[in-house]
Amino acid sequence: MNTKKKSKFVVPNYGAKSRKGVKARWRKQRGMDNHKRVMRKGYGAVPKIGYKNHDAARHLGADGKQRALVHNKAELVLAMEIPGVAVVLSHALSQRKKLELQKMAESNGVKVANRIA
Repeated sequence: MNTKKKSKFVVPNYGAKSRKGVKARWRKQRGMDNHKRVMRKGYGAVPKIGYKNHDAARHLGADGKQRALVHNKAELVLAMEIPGVAVVLSHALSQRKKLELQKMAESNGVKVANRIA
């Protein structure tokens, strides 16, 4: 499944030489005279519902596999039952628990998307 191509949604003045501190992130424009808020041509894309992917392509990784977030062994066992799933280990897990769950997943032939080297 392919996802739709979409433009980067950034704040106005991102990339301008005089605005080095402007980060590549999205904030909804609320200014009275803001051209991006009124969707003038040439001021960049604004997130809208039309950019949404079709249901079959949503929540897929770059490799085309469905992702399953795992916090513990019980969730890993449930995720391993789903065919063609890639496991994502929770950020809140300790290094020891991540390694333990990673070994368990790889021994059962399940790919870990954010594996520890």
